Amino acid sequence: MAHDAESFAGDLAGLGSAEEFLDYFGIAFDARVVQVNRLHILQRYHDYLAKQEAGKAPGYAAYRAWLLRAYEDFVGSSAQQEKVFAVFRKAEGSSFQSLSSLTD
Repeated sequence: MAHDAESFAGDLAGLGSAEEFLDYFGIAFDARVVQVNRLHILQRYHDYLAKQEAGKAPGYAAYRAWLLRAYEDFVGSSAQQEKVFAVFRKAEGSSFQSLSSLTD
């Protein structure tokens, strides 16, 4: 699919949900996986995009490949395993205290 840089950037700016991104890039997806992990998929996608070499403008194929990779990260895994957000990374090292132990 050929895209000029300006229309491609405009297309991307108009996308809002994980489903819209996946549809735009023609990636078949399991709605159940996306429903549970949509924010995690988009954050992982953002993280992959952020690793792009500075000054290099990626094209459609690169954006599609990173989105596919981000989606596939969650097909056989979970948000807790992937630890995209800090809350999951912090939870790994913390311990649990019951409410009753705080009131004793």
